[in-house]
Amino acid sequence: MKHLNFIIGFLFISVFAYAQQLESYIQEGWRNSAKIQSFELHYAVAKEKIKEVNTIPNTQFGIGYFVSEPETRTGAQRAKFSIQQKLPWFGTITARENYSTAMAETEYVDIVIMKRKLALSISQSYYKLFAIQNKQKTLEDNILLLQTYEKLALTSVEVGKASAVDVLRLQIRQNELEQYKAVLKESFLAEQIAFNALLNRDSDIDIVAPSDMNIPLEDPITNNENLQLNPELLKYDKIYESIKQSELLNRKEKAPQIGFGLDYIPVSERNDATISDNGKDIIMPMVSFSIPIFNKRHDSRTRQNELRQQEITAQKEERLNRMETILGKAISNRNTARIKYNTQKENLKQAKNAEEILIKSYETGTIDFNDVLDIQELQLKFQLNQIESIQLYYTEAAIINYLTN
Repeated sequence: MKHLNFIIGFLFISVFAYAQQLESYIQEGWRNSAKIQSFELHYAVAKEKIKEVNTIPNTQFGIGYFVSEPETRTGAQRAKFSIQQKLPWFGTITARENYSTAMAETEYVDIVIMKRKLALSISQSYYKLFAIQNKQKTLEDNILLLQTYEKLALTSVEVGKASAVDVLRLQIRQNELEQYKAVLKESFLAEQIAFNALLNRDSDIDIVAPSDMNIPLEDPITNNENLQLNPELLKYDKIYESIKQSELLNRKEKAPQIGFGLDYIPVSERNDATISDNGKDIIMPMVSFSIPIFNKRHDSRTRQNELRQQEITAQKEERLNRMETILGKAISNRNTARIKYNTQKENLKQAKNAEEILIKSYETGTIDFNDVLDIQELQLKFQLNQIESIQLYYTEAAIINYLTN
């Protein structure tokens, strides 16, 4: 089970300040999740079954009374008392315990998988909230910038260096950004409801999303070999092991069952004769064997177990192929996010340079507000693309870490 233990913060890079808050949300999600609690109870039941199988068949007691006492040489038989105990073949109980333990370990892997999937979903929703919140902040900054340009335009109109159309265009652009900001507000509220649902708490609780996130200079090292240790694949190993233990148990149950018993018959003394052992009670120890000579059930189970092992092997291989595809796509998307981020960063720098040139042109009275709107629109586009690139980077990084850590 050592490969199933994992660090709580496996879905994020701990050097960032937001990691602690995200970890707190993940912990809360684990505590509140009804589905995880259901899996844990199912696992507790599976562990109890280990104790259940550590038993032997019930001891059988019997008592009989002769209504018509049969006469024997030594006297009449009055009653019959018997006790019998059947025992499974040597090692059968241990085989049952091993099988139940293997099944319980499979249930435990389900808990680990469920926790990892919930942590992944919480992280991805958290990154969406970050993106929406920071887009809102970017829009606010751009609206303030347009308001500054509007004041410049109004001043230019007064001195005859700009037309009222320029002012109207700036105002229209502000209206568009206000509309976009209102739409983002609704998107944030919707995602906040989804996030709180993952944590199984009231939908109107405010979420603390990070105000700033950056793509690290270097990507964490991804070890593709760790994919083999993913709980989703380890589950197949646990199921395979449980089938193996099932076959060992099947072989033990195919062996004979041993029974030990004792019959006791009280005998009355004869008054009409003097003989040896007159009235001597009968004590008869017994040993029995139960052998499945004509029972084909165990042979059928052996064949079923062989087929199930082949099925599990094929399922694991198919799942591994799918996970390798997902991992490759996630790495590619993460690299794409970095490329886009760096490109938008450079474009934004150049757009700001163009903005500075326009502002200096205003000092000489040659500002063109059409150019102002074009540059502002480009800046906003680059800023929003940067935020989306950051969101994409961490979303794909979370998938990579889910698969390989």
